[in-house]
Amino acid sequence: MNPARTLSTAARVLRQLVHDPRSVALVLIAPALLVGLFSWLFSDQPGVFDRLGGPILALFPFILMFLITSVTTLRERRSGTLERLMTTPLGKADFIVGYALAFGLAATLQAVITVGFAVIVCGLSTTGPVWQLGLVAVLDALLGTALGLLASAFARTEFQAVQFMPVLVFPQILLGGLFMPRDQMPDVLHAISDWLPLSYAIDAVTAVTKGDEDWTLWGPLIVIAAVSVVALALAAATLRRRTP
Repeated sequence: MNPARTLSTAARVLRQLVHDPRSVALVLIAPALLVGLFSWLFSDQPGVFDRLGGPILALFPFILMFLITSVTTLRERRSGTLERLMTTPLGKADFIVGYALAFGLAATLQAVITVGFAVIVCGLSTTGPVWQLGLVAVLDALLGTALGLLASAFARTEFQAVQFMPVLVFPQILLGGLFMPRDQMPDVLHAISDWLPLSYAIDAVTAVTKGDEDWTLWGPLIVIAAVSVVALALAAATLRRRTP
């Protein structure tokens, strides 16, 4: 992997993203609006948003970054851009890591905006520091980016990329602990949830809202980071130059 080529790829992706207002709105504004809608929905039920708002902050960035990354990467391959890039010294790892850096920066801005909106405007209160909540949101968005890059390697159309959501995203939403504490699930479902990375994102957010420290918080964050790295490595290994 060449750092100059990787950074060049990241800069190219960021330029494309900036010139697409719909993508900018989807990445930076949509999560905050969804959090605001969720807060408004439970405005007459004190304590509900404080209990569920944190996990929601882990959920929306993950979903949106998965969608936009998988669709954007697949579009590059179908348009022949990736095939042309591969005729240059650019390697697969340069392409994947460049994309990860570009969308990682977008994920960081997304986390700052969304967490700031949730805390300042919606009144979300946490026992732990707000920066830890932002860190979880960033890592969760990066997880969505990594899984989106991996999913794009197996899809042939943008619609097929979206179809991966019922396989890779929805089970994690249902079994991640948002609707029911994982330790109260049936044994089989609890065992399955232990293998789903979004479960650890929700565990980390819950730890921040409760003010927990040490391994209760940092253990899940390490798992999220490790899964993201593995997904990026698999995405680089399975990346095809173009879709047949």
